[in-house]
Amino acid sequence: MRILVTGSAGHLGEALVRTLQNEDHEIISTDLIPSNFTNRVGSIIDRGHVRRCMEGVQAVLHTATLHKPHVVTHSYQEFVDTNITGTLNLLEEAVAERVKAFIFTSTTSTFGDALTPSAGAPAAWITEDVVPAPKNIYGVTKVAAENLCQLFYRKYQLPCLVLRTSRFFPEEDDQKHMREAYEDANIKANEFLYRRVDIADVVSAHILVIPKAATIGFGRYIISTTTPFTHDDLHGLRTDAPSVLKQRMPHYEAEYARRGWKMFPSLDRVYVNERARNELGWQPQYTFNTILGQLKNDQDILSPLAREVGAKGYHATQFAERPYPVE
Repeated sequence: MRILVTGSAGHLGEALVRTLQNEDHEIISTDLIPSNFTNRVGSIIDRGHVRRCMEGVQAVLHTATLHKPHVVTHSYQEFVDTNITGTLNLLEEAVAERVKAFIFTSTTSTFGDALTPSAGAPAAWITEDVVPAPKNIYGVTKVAAENLCQLFYRKYQLPCLVLRTSRFFPEEDDQKHMREAYEDANIKANEFLYRRVDIADVVSAHILVIPKAATIGFGRYIISTTTPFTHDDLHGLRTDAPSVLKQRMPHYEAEYARRGWKMFPSLDRVYVNERARNELGWQPQYTFNTILGQLKNDQDILSPLAREVGAKGYHATQFAERPYPVE
């Protein structure tokens, strides 16, 4: 199968190319930035470039985007150009080429303000039924691109699946108070309880859905690791998350104590991947329980693929106080 991967110099794009090139596929990989995993350097804003990349393609894995870390450094117009116009170019050329599967990488950031409950409210239980409330241009443009995918399925019967991924980047946390209060690995291990996924599992989800797209037609799916928490835990998670975790996974305490680690005192949301597991048959391999096992064996909590791809950063500029500027 000839597969087009956009954003091939980025975290996920590289991880997809690394994985797919070992299978029986012909990979067309494109990015603005030259890399060992990019064979067509160019912009998805350039319609001619997109058309040339799309020739003979049967499936598209569209990961190219401006990210949340670019919100401060890039204009609204640049976000619209890349995230909306770029996606439109790909969709129109995919229709012309009679592509069989268009997989769009979106983000749980689309939920925006829905992720932050009001004071005294329980943690938010985030499923695909939660209405997005974007709070920045990144979220706005990703929702718009999702809606374009839905439109192209409705109007042209282009099979489009939207994968809303949670955090998988290996870079350090952007919030200074978090970096000062917790080791980086401690932060990431905690996030595997409610808002993180390993890039290897994100890759497996993207590849898994390619042959399923034609049957499903259109769908949105949260791609985040399986949480040990239930809906009944939400009040407790907001007020005393360590106690809830102790009830669910009492064996975590010994390993955290050995390392001098801490659970976050409160969680504001839990991402739920039930629809992806039930409808797609996707099963993430890296869960909090898996992480605990790796920690006990003094292993890195990230998958081998995550370590191979490594941290890329989002800017050529180095910032003094954080990995990238925030609003």
